[in-house]
Amino acid sequence: MNTYRKPARKLEGIKPYDPKSMPAKVVLSANESPYQAPSELHRAIQSCVGAASLNRYPDPLAETLRRTIAQAHNLAPDQVLVGNGGDELLFNFVLAWGGAGRIFLNMPPTFSVYEHNARITDTRVVSIPRKADFSINEEAVCDRVAFGDIDFIVVTSPNNPTGNTADPSFIKRLLESSDAMVLVDEAYFEFAGATVLPWLNRYKNLAILRTLSKAYGLAGVRLGYLLAHADVISELLKVRQPYSVDTVSQLIGTCVLEQRAAFDRHIAATIDQRDLVFEALGKMGGVRPYPSDANFILFRLENASKVWESLYSRGVLVRDFSRERGLKNCLRVTIGTPDENRCFLDVLEDILAQEGDSHGK
Repeated sequence: MNTYRKPARKLEGIKPYDPKSMPAKVVLSANESPYQAPSELHRAIQSCVGAASLNRYPDPLAETLRRTIAQAHNLAPDQVLVGNGGDELLFNFVLAWGGAGRIFLNMPPTFSVYEHNARITDTRVVSIPRKADFSINEEAVCDRVAFGDIDFIVVTSPNNPTGNTADPSFIKRLLESSDAMVLVDEAYFEFAGATVLPWLNRYKNLAILRTLSKAYGLAGVRLGYLLAHADVISELLKVRQPYSVDTVSQLIGTCVLEQRAAFDRHIAATIDQRDLVFEALGKMGGVRPYPSDANFILFRLENASKVWESLYSRGVLVRDFSRERGLKNCLRVTIGTPDENRCFLDVLEDILAQEGDSHGK
């Protein structure tokens, strides 16, 4: 018969996650690093990959990479889980702590994948919106957690797409007031420097997510890792897909982390450029940039969607959040190279000037 059986009802009304990937001359939409690995490290990566036995399955738990990560963070290997990007680990986390009859506390606006994962696993979502300045409504969150029925919470620090970090004292309150799992997403940690890693051995209900996609320029490789108590890692292993991290990715990740200091210059350059772009946006009439500790800046302006279209028509791709909940008239720009950033600023300034001229006529 020319039909198919319908999928689970929980998928009704759910739209696939769309990263809004589009070709452009200047791509500043996905929070990627604009820098490749230093040439010497790139050659070392090519050498490692060239010697790989691709006819064999990969190490199921990426033990060499796992040990490298553990050593870099002064942890035991059984406190580390490697995933096919941070996205796989986020999904594994919901599989383990979510599901029918379970509750996830969300703090929008934040990374939309959290709520998406919850909905497709039948996890109930309780949302405590952020304040107008995008800071967490800490008292409201803590009051809701006090009910005792929250199973897990994701605190994104720095938060995507708003760029602000969470107050460590707030995270500590959550950890000490409940047995709910608290996953701190530190995907942009390297650009902020603030971390709750020193607390990992103190709180069994703490987990930390990191990625190599941002500061280390491996968005195309897909590598993330989660740090937690060994018992938490054991639970996550129950839902993890076998062989989810391929041999090539494991080799590249190990090379990069063993020589991660080689990226310090790129990270510092991104932070410097972030400050320059923030200052330049703040000087443009009608533009309100929000302070960021990540490698991107969220900014608000009138007719944001129209401005996005104008930017794209001139070869500059940023991310349009203007229709998202709590982000009316907001765009997000990734920090690129100095030339890319200057191109973005020049084009935006010209668009705003043309708009001002048209309004003045």
